Formats: sequence, C-alpha cells, structure tokens
Amino acid sequence: MRQLITILMVVFLLASCSETKVGKHVNITVENNKVGAPVTLGIPFPKGELYSVDHLRLLTSDGKEIPCQTTEVSNWGPLDDSVKWVWVFFFSEEETDYVIEYGDAIVPIKSKDKIVSTNNMRPQGGIEVNTGPLSFAIHKMGNGFLDEVFLDTNSNGQFEESELIGSSQGENRGSFLDILDDNGIDHSKAVINEVFREKGSGPMHNIFRIEGTYTYNREDNNISPFTMWLHAYAGKSYVKVLHTLTYTGIPDKHKVVEGEHYNIATQNEHILSEDTVDDIGWTQPNDEIAASGIQLKYHLEDDVSISIPMNEGSWQDENAKVNVNEIKSENKNVVKLLQQGPERVKSTSLRSLYINGFKKDKNEEEVKKDYNFEATITDGDEKIANSERAKGWVNIADSKRGVGIGIKNFLKEYPKGVKVDPVTQSLTGSIWPLENGPMNFARHNTEPDGGMLGNFAQGITKTTEFVYYFHDNVTTEEVGQKMNYVINSPVAHADPKWYTDSKVYGNMAPMSTKHPEFENALQYRYQWWNYNQNHEPWYGMFNYGDGKSYYFNDRWVQWTNNEPTVDFMFWTNFMRTGDPKYFNMGQAMSRHTMDVDNVHWPKKRTYYGEINDAIDFWNYQEEPESTPYLGIGRRHANEHWYALLSAHVWIQGWIASYYISADHRALEVAKMTGDTYLNRIWGDHDLRGRRLYLSVLNLVELYDATKLDKYKKELDERVELMLEFQERQGGNLLLDRYGYSQTYVAQGLYKYQQITGDEEVREALLDHARWVRDVPPLNHEMESYLATIYPLVLGYEISGEVGYLEEALDRAEYLKIGELKKSPSEYENAKEYSADLLEISNLPNSKKKFTNWQTNQGLRVFGWTHAYNIPYLLYAMEQENIE
Repeated sequence: MRQLITILMVVFLLASCSETKVGKHVNITVENNKVGAPVTLGIPFPKGELYSVDHLRLLTSDGKEIPCQTTEVSNWGPLDDSVKWVWVFFFSEEETDYVIEYGDAIVPIKSKDKIVSTNNMRPQGGIEVNTGPLSFAIHKMGNGFLDEVFLDTNSNGQFEESELIGSSQGENRGSFLDILDDNGIDHSKAVINEVFREKGSGPMHNIFRIEGTYTYNREDNNISPFTMWLHAYAGKSYVKVLHTLTYTGIPDKHKVVEGEHYNIATQNEHILSEDTVDDIGWTQPNDEIAASGIQLKYHLEDDVSISIPMNEGSWQDENAKVNVNEIKSENKNVVKLLQQGPERVKSTSLRSLYINGFKKDKNEEEVKKDYNFEATITDGDEKIANSERAKGWVNIADSKRGVGIGIKNFLKEYPKGVKVDPVTQSLTGSIWPLENGPMNFARHNTEPDGGMLGNFAQGITKTTEFVYYFHDNVTTEEVGQKMNYVINSPVAHADPKWYTDSKVYGNMAPMSTKHPEFENALQYRYQWWNYNQNHEPWYGMFNYGDGKSYYFNDRWVQWTNNEPTVDFMFWTNFMRTGDPKYFNMGQAMSRHTMDVDNVHWPKKRTYYGEINDAIDFWNYQEEPESTPYLGIGRRHANEHWYALLSAHVWIQGWIASYYISADHRALEVAKMTGDTYLNRIWGDHDLRGRRLYLSVLNLVELYDATKLDKYKKELDERVELMLEFQERQGGNLLLDRYGYSQTYVAQGLYKYQQITGDEEVREALLDHARWVRDVPPLNHEMESYLATIYPLVLGYEISGEVGYLEEALDRAEYLKIGELKKSPSEYENAKEYSADLLEISNLPNSKKKFTNWQTNQGLRVFGWTHAYNIPYLLYAMEQENIE
C-alpha cells in the first residue's frame, strides 16, 4: 500500500511539474469583437524565439484552450530558420482578450470541425467543398462563381437535392464585367481557368484562389482577367469572397501615336510629344464600365421576404441608428438597394496652380461641399426608402431558409448595389451597378499632369469584398451579425511592445506618453489624414484608401498614390499603437495602391501545364506578351491614371499587409513588381538614383517574404552597385539630387544587413551616417535635411557613438510640436483644424511659394520628415534614458 501511495505521489508530482512547465505567453486583444467571427492574426516573433508553429496554441483570458489554425508565413532566413511571421486563425469567443502560448512542450488541441475539399483542375474538373453545414462547387467549365450550394437543413450530414439553396444563373454570368461603348453594352462571359489552394489553408479555414477570364462578343473589346479569393470556414455556412476585376478597355478617343513618354521610355527612337492638348479625344470616353458584380440564383419558396437595413442621419455617422426595411415579394417586383455618392470633381493640376502662385482661377470649378450621398431602396418603380447611407447588406428568406449578402465599404467604395429579382430568383451583388450609369476613364482636360499628357487607365484593377450567409431562416439580428464579420470585421493584435521588440522592422519604440512633443507630431498628422478622408470625403470605387497630398487655400490637391509608402506608415502606426483604425487605414491604402496605382495588364497568363496534351504549351506561347510596364506604379496626379514614372511603386506596405492582415493579393502584386525589376526595362537608368534606392527597399522586402533566389540575386547586384557608387560619392550612399530618399536607402540596406549579416553593408551605413552628419543635404530643403534623422540614428546604433544621436536630436527639434486645442471630432471644418495645426508647428516655411512639409499637409512628404524617423529616434532616446 505504501509503495502504491509513493508511486501515486511521484505521478502527481511529475504531473504538477509538467503543468508548471508551460510555454511563453503573448497577450492578444480582439478589437471590435464579435462572437463567432473568423479572425486571422498576423503576428511576428523575434529571431530564435519560435522554431515551429506546431508548438503554439490559443487560450482565452481565463485559461481555456480554443482550437486555432497556425501557418508559418516567413522565417528569419537565410541566417536563421526560426519563425518570423505567423498567421493564427480562430473563431472569436465572447472574450476580447486571449493568450498565445508557445514552446517546445506545447501541443495544441485539434478542431472538431474540419473542412473537406477537392480541387481537380482537369478540363471538366472543379472544386467541391464541404464545411459541415454547407457544401458548394465551382466547375472549371461552369459559370464563373458558385455553381451549386447545398445547406444541410436537417443536419443529417448529407446533402440532398431538396437542400439546394443556391446555384448559377447560367450563361457564364456567375460574375461579370460588362463594357459600354458607342455600339452599346457588350455583356461578358466568365470562364474559370484555374483554382489554387492558398497558403493559410487548413482544417478550419480554406482559401481558394480562382483565376478566370471575361470574354466579349465584339472583337474590339479586350478579354479581361479576374481573380476571386474564396474563404470557407469549418462548421460554418457563410463564405467570404474577394473579387478582383481588371479594366482592359481603351479609355478615351484620343489619336493613338506610336511611341513612349520620355519619363517611362524603354528606347529613344519613338518618343511621344506631350503637346497634344488640341486633341479633344482625351476627354471623350470610349470603353466604359457598364456594370460589374457577382450573381447567384437562390432556391427558396416563392413568397420571400427581403430585409434591408439603412442608417439614419448623416453619411458620416457610422454608428447611427439602423432601421431595417422589410419587403414582401408577392408582386414579384425587382427590389434594389443602391448606394451612390458625389460625381468626380474636375480640378486643375498642381503644376498650373504652382505657376499661378496658388491663386484661384476664375474659370476653376469650385469644389462642392454638398456631397450628395444617397442610398435608395426601390420595389419595382416605387422608391420605398432612402437615406444617406446604407448598411451594406440584404437578406432574403422564406419560411424555412434564407440567403444574406453583404459588401464591405458599401458607402466608401460607392457606387454599390444589391438586386433581388423574384421572377428569375437572382441575387446580384454589384461592384458597379448598372443603375448608377457608366464609369468612364476619360481625362477631365488636356492639361499635362504629373509631367505628362497621358491616360493609363488600362490595366487598373479593383478588389471588392463580399460575404454570403446561407441559413435556416434565422433572425435578422443574427444575419446582421454574420454580415458584420466582414462588413465591420474584428481586428486582432498583440501588445505594441511585442511588435517593436520583435525587431522585424528594426529598432522602433512603441507609442508612449514619455515624449509627447514627438509622438504628437506623428499622431496628429495621422488623425488629420483620417479626418479629411472621412470629411472631404476621399471616397469612391477607385479612390478609397488614398488621400490628397497638399492643402492650401482651404482645399486639397493631387492624389498621393502612396508616395512614399504611405500604407506602411499606417501599418507601422498600427503596430506601435494597437489602434484598429490604423489597421483599417493601412488595409484600405494597401488595397488601393496595389490595385489602382499599378499597371496590371496586358499580362500574359502564367503557364501551369495542367493539360496533359503537349500542344497546350505551344498554344500558350502564341498568346500576346505582357506590357513592359507591368508592375510599375502610377505617379501622384489629379487622377490616378494620368501619369506614370520610372520610380513610383512601393511594395513595403503590401508585404506588411500580407503579414498582418493575411492579404494574399498583396504578395501576388508585389511579385509582379519584383519581376519587372528583373527585366530592367530602363537599362542603367533603372540602376541609378532613386530607382536604385527604391528597388533595394522593395526587393529586400520581397525576398524576405518569398526567399526566392531570383530576387536575392537581383537584390545582391543592386546592393553591390550602391556600395560601389558610395565610393565615388565620398561616403554618401545617395546622389545629392535625391537627398529626400534617405529612408529608402537606410531602411533597405538595414534590412538587407539584418537578414544577411553582411558587414560591408553595415560599414556602408555607418559611413553614410558620418557623411550626412558632416555634410547635411538641403537639396529639397527640409525634405532632405529631416530625412537624415534615421540614418544618424543608425550611425548611433552601429557605432555606439552618442554624437550621432545628439545630431539627430538637434535636427529633430524642428519636429517638436505643442498640444492641439481640440480633439479631431470637435473641429467643424478643415480650415479651422488646419489653422490650429499650423499654430503648434515648429517647422520652418519653404523659401519657395509653398511649404509641402508643414503640419497641415498630407502624408507624401511626411514619410521623409517624420514617419520613418520619429519611432526610431524614440527608441534610441530610451536607450540613453533621455528625458
């Protein structure tokens, strides 16, 4: 007996020891939490901290483990194989606080619910997916979206014919992009080419990338590629769909002349003249978007009810009271929800304003402050409800089952619409509603903008996010909850100190109250941008996410088009603060700039070899080649598609979006830009000046995310060139002409050294810090001078010499600001807000006509002067205990 007691005690002690031998913990918060919501957390780990995502689990704040799905996104290679970024997927509980536990002894529990799917891309194949309560199929020879959807209403684990709840409308119109020209509307037909399962797929969450093509009846209309990312969830009967369309039309009727613009020329024999202002064709639309969307045939009883929520009050009030409109379909009328907004505003170019001394031209159209947002519900020809803002979803149900559809950013990415046709039993979610009238890409005028007279709308893309919920006629409130999983989705994050301590983006400090004169210089500007984005508003299908660059005479001018990597500013600020507002701003800006501010077409499709017949490859070889401009960025101008430049694309924020928000398209577009670097279409011009500096920053992020040798080889050669040029420039890594590009050089080479351990690069950064300390650049006045703060901080970090930090602090005196009189919500207009920002500023004015770095300006110059300096300066100040 005594021996048995001893054995039991030993077992108990061993068990106790094993229980106390827990792993390390990371606290997680889910902002805007919604019970049951699918959540993906992108989280970094310091070098050497985690070696396998198999040893990571998720706990609620009271210690209960919940199932999660983990994916290694990148590692610290090539020097270290520990994990760098992880995606943690889970379904949110009632709690807002969670704990990630990790360590060699940690073994996570498995989910009881699992997705079962097949993906057969033979010519007659397709995908079939079973989430438990839901089964759906997409056929390669189908209709471009969901071909059959079954809901297990009787919960017997079988999907019977009577449980069909959705299907295709047929005629290859599951999704569509219809084009309008002088010959009328040309209705597209959708063809599915390929379906892939993306990284991040697992038993709880599957992600399918569906690649297809829209074809047209008339030969003058180009085929148009489209992509969908379909997210399915174990045990759930809803799916999320991200649809990316590509505009491939001829935007206007100007006379096409052979040649290239001088600032994007790949040769010098055929150069276009910018003097074509007398060609009125620039302002006459040709191929317009008539309508685009996704549609599904619902299988419900004849008598259905339709629920449509609308907000009361102003379009600016996201939290206004919601009224749900209930409509019966006895009369079989088509029921439509349409969200519209202001028309495009015509405005003069920045160049003309500068020449005119920023005086208002008597012929210039005044910017209207009555923005005319309107959401309407119509039942046949009768308007039955209207407000300024729709919630963005519609539910249709009979006495037993129902289908809900929601569209994210329904107001902000207007126009949007949902249409229910009880006769054809069709449910259409409109990316661009036919009822809004066509979208044309013709120029406002024939005035050169961004240094050129051009139209580069062809190749613009746009991604729209949908949610579909198939249900057993649950309450309207429950439908709204599922819609909000996408429309108003939760945001998960770790403590800001976890992000900064991970060192994935170098040595930056989390936000604190220790140095408000510096911290406010950052936060006030981000708040100012957010204020104007939501009050101007900077909304619209091809605008939302971006904002204007310059504020003067109480008005904003010129879209930013992401210079200099504005989306990364938001992602950085999200990591430093944990504020979900900056997550949403970063995601919106990344999506805008990767879609609208980049050239995506003509693009030859990727050859996968899924057909057994060898002739398949030779047929592929005969397809038209891609444009040489594939992957290059659009320059800041009055419209997003007016100008291109040989160095105007930033992928750093896209990669951050990929890591933090698990946006697969971000990496896809980043690769497209990276592949353009490999082509070197501009010869040595591509390897000099700002093009070189920016390419190193972009390529180092792309290589770090992919670990592909082709990007490493190109990156190595470009870094070697930078070091070679430094020798002939006296220690300066930059040509004096590009002094504002300090952050491109310093961030790009710092990360290169961090992941490769190259000591020559480390010495080059120190030599450069010494140069800018002794020979400060002023070629762009404060833009260049203040951009040296970060290189000086690196000089301190590398050498340990406090003198570098002291010089950085001396220059940073200009950045210090006082305290604003009011919070942003208290300002009635931008004019009053701007005046108060200028009052607390310590920045000098330019010697020129206009100061583009002042506190009341946008974020274009802010990146060089503030955003990529202050977080690193604050970290160094902490190291030296500087008060």
